Amino acid sequence: MITLRDITLRRGVKVVLDGASATLQPGEKIGLVGRNGAGKSSLFALLTGRLSNDRGDVEVPRHWRRSEVAQNMPETEDGATDFVLEGDTSLMAARAALAAAEAANDGHAMADAHAALADAGAFDARARAQSLLMGLGFRTEQLDAPVNSFSGGWRMRLQLARALMCPAELMLLDEPTNHLDLDALVWLEAWLQRYEGTLIIISHDREFLDAITKVTLHLDEGKLVRYGGNYTSFESQRAERMVLQQAAFERQQEKVAHLQKFIDRFKAKASKAKQAQSRVKALERMEKLAPVLTAADFNFEFREPLSLPNPMLMFDELSAGYRTEEGDKIIVRGVDRSVLAGQRIGILGANGQGKSTLVKTIARTQAPMSGKLTEGKGLSIGYFAQQELDVLRLDEGPLEHMVRLARDVGPPGREQELRDFLGQFRFTGDMVNQQVGSLSGGEKARLVLAMLVWQRPNLLLLDEPTNHLDLNTREALSMALNEFEGTVMLVSHDRALLREVCDEFWLVADGVVKPFDGDLDDYQRWLLDQSKEASRAAKKAPSAAPAPAAVAAPAPPPASREDRKASGQARAKLAELTRPLRKEMEAIDKRLQALAAERAEIEAQLAEGAAASAIAEMGRRLKAIGDQLEADEMRWLELGEQIEAMSA
Repeated sequence: MITLRDITLRRGVKVVLDGASATLQPGEKIGLVGRNGAGKSSLFALLTGRLSNDRGDVEVPRHWRRSEVAQNMPETEDGATDFVLEGDTSLMAARAALAAAEAANDGHAMADAHAALADAGAFDARARAQSLLMGLGFRTEQLDAPVNSFSGGWRMRLQLARALMCPAELMLLDEPTNHLDLDALVWLEAWLQRYEGTLIIISHDREFLDAITKVTLHLDEGKLVRYGGNYTSFESQRAERMVLQQAAFERQQEKVAHLQKFIDRFKAKASKAKQAQSRVKALERMEKLAPVLTAADFNFEFREPLSLPNPMLMFDELSAGYRTEEGDKIIVRGVDRSVLAGQRIGILGANGQGKSTLVKTIARTQAPMSGKLTEGKGLSIGYFAQQELDVLRLDEGPLEHMVRLARDVGPPGREQELRDFLGQFRFTGDMVNQQVGSLSGGEKARLVLAMLVWQRPNLLLLDEPTNHLDLNTREALSMALNEFEGTVMLVSHDRALLREVCDEFWLVADGVVKPFDGDLDDYQRWLLDQSKEASRAAKKAPSAAPAPAAVAAPAPPPASREDRKASGQARAKLAELTRPLRKEMEAIDKRLQALAAERAEIEAQLAEGAAASAIAEMGRRLKAIGDQLEADEMRWLELGEQIEAMSA
């Protein structure tokens, strides 16, 4: 059980927690919610011991292992799978213990280390790590690629996989979905639902929280309030609580006014002095209720477009991709569609299928590889890039961005007008001159939204616009998009936003763009079906997979009698040459089975409690078995390569 009792935590001069208390039970899945800057990440740092509280008590069971996603970008040449394996602290400790025991030739310690390895699931650990990577969107050929060969977003996925690999009793996840697309998010959701430990999640994804959490912890004004239920339940309960709190405050204010009126009227009269004094004491004893004060809701709207061309876009056998030193890399081809005024299109597809490539081509940041993209007369595109830094300059402030936008893109505006406009997006006072590099992720995203709104686009092209946005800002974006009179094309892993905004979907898959006939629930079922098919295909031998019909080679002409005879003689000769190698492989197979059985028997004896005098010898035997297994496996692979080379 985790207990927070009367906690006060300061970060500099700011009081993050002020007399906060909460109790969390083992195995609970908790959503930690609150506005940006409320102190949610500071609470995580307190639970992991990176920060110390100024007052109060924090109690987390000492034996609990804790796991969280490291926020640093890893710089290493280690393979992706090995990097993720290092997240399993129990496995790493057992491996280190075995290495130390072998160096000291300590049989007893070797036996203990082998038992620890078995408990840590060492024999299927690599497979479990690769399963995590595949679930998060990594391809088979990437499983052993160097960590530093991946981009920033993919390295954060590696950090997430490493955190999931840890067999922790307490897992802390801070915005785990930020770098995921929808298929990886659906997989993570299912994985976390099966997780048996205590889980605390910070997330601005309403559907993600609703699917996983059963408890909501609200951090507001330095206080923690626990609500039973998921995020939707929390919103309902909190609304009722606020209504009751406001009613209680108003009743108390009426009572205070009544007492004060009596005091003011009779305190100077001797006959009423005692009654007046008793009411003064009653007023002093009264515990003052605070009025309901909530952070001002953030709202904005897209201005009416100057024109609405129809159609807005026409694709004619369009191919999109990028150019490399090796040549053109086409990601999607043969796009033959139109985009009409007023459409609300959600673009779906697994990672790497080409969603962002298609969006960048429409946004004119990448030229089409072939085909034709025709724009309607008067088309004005408002583009929100997945990496908002692509359109921001870190050394300039929000006002400088708006001044340059008004001058170079339009419409024009005076400085005071631009200041007032930025104020609608919560950039006020000196903040309009603060360098963008020092702004939070949510503030940068709001600045990009402000720049979009100013341009008065008639086509909004949004690639993951909700990364770093809190729930209030996401809600404001959803409302603004629904009131927008132009066309919306949206790529997002935020299912609530997709449901609320889009009325049709395009699916980018297998190199083509086609309409998806269904809703998001249908898409999630389709993703699960695709995942099951991929798993079944992976279990089959590569040779058993049929070649796609579109690329199948034409059938060869029937062989002549002489050709068949020559072919048979060649096969017989090859069989004769490889017979000794195949016999040796069969012998190794039998030896591997025997060694594996012996190892399992020894480990079972150790688990049941072997005699102390026999443990050291068992440890040495386990080491010998391990060495023999490694040598036999290497020899088996060498023989297989020799046979393959001779067959070629």
